[in-house]
Amino acid sequence: MNDAIGGKEEVSALARGLALLKVIGMAAAPIGNRELADTTGIPKATVSRLTATLVSAGYLRQSQDNERFSLGPALLDMSSRYLLHFDLRTVVRPHLAELAEAAGVSVHMGVRDELDMLVIDSLRPRSAVISSRIEVGTRMTIATSAAGRAYLAALPATEQAELLEQIRLESGESWPTIEPHLMAGLEEYARLGYCGSFGDWNPHIHALGFALQGPRGERYAVSCGGPAYLMPKEAMVTRIAPLLLETARAIAREIGTLGHHE
Repeated sequence: MNDAIGGKEEVSALARGLALLKVIGMAAAPIGNRELADTTGIPKATVSRLTATLVSAGYLRQSQDNERFSLGPALLDMSSRYLLHFDLRTVVRPHLAELAEAAGVSVHMGVRDELDMLVIDSLRPRSAVISSRIEVGTRMTIATSAAGRAYLAALPATEQAELLEQIRLESGESWPTIEPHLMAGLEEYARLGYCGSFGDWNPHIHALGFALQGPRGERYAVSCGGPAYLMPKEAMVTRIAPLLLETARAIAREIGTLGHHE
């Protein structure tokens, strides 16, 4: 019994440590134990023990002049190893670079993290006059971004329904405003093979997105776009959408799979 209880406590400690890492990673500035306790609901004494452990392991860095924490170098090493062994990214990247050059737009590839798409690769055309602020690590909400809507549209029906319910619950009073655009995105993807987001995720950005499925069933999404004043909706649909769809087909030919609504 003692072993079983200890095992549960260890799992709980792991979950709490991961929760702290997530809060610290999303914070705009280094954050202290008290604020971590208030944000996560974990007792302050437990937070203090966990942050001390994470600092000693290199997963957190403690500011020298105060009791505040930021992510440590061990996490950077882990993320670098993840990208190093990310086979599909290696295969897809030349196609995305070609799309960026041909369309003159920034191109981003993302994976799902809860209700966001987390950007894991970002490419810009060499001729870009204005640099996109979307970098590796940027989060784009599934409900409003082109990549997120495409990811959602390409999910099997059961998974799609589950994710829609999560978005509904998280949206709260905003759901009646979000739902029509989200449903239109699902219909758009089924009809055209891509989703658009014209100022929905960011009022200054227009983008188109499509979904990818890797050879082992892993799912990703790609978006391309740029500043709204340089990329009006009509130009995106008439000039860039055909290039995007050709890129999706080229990737499908190479890896043998493409995210379709199932």
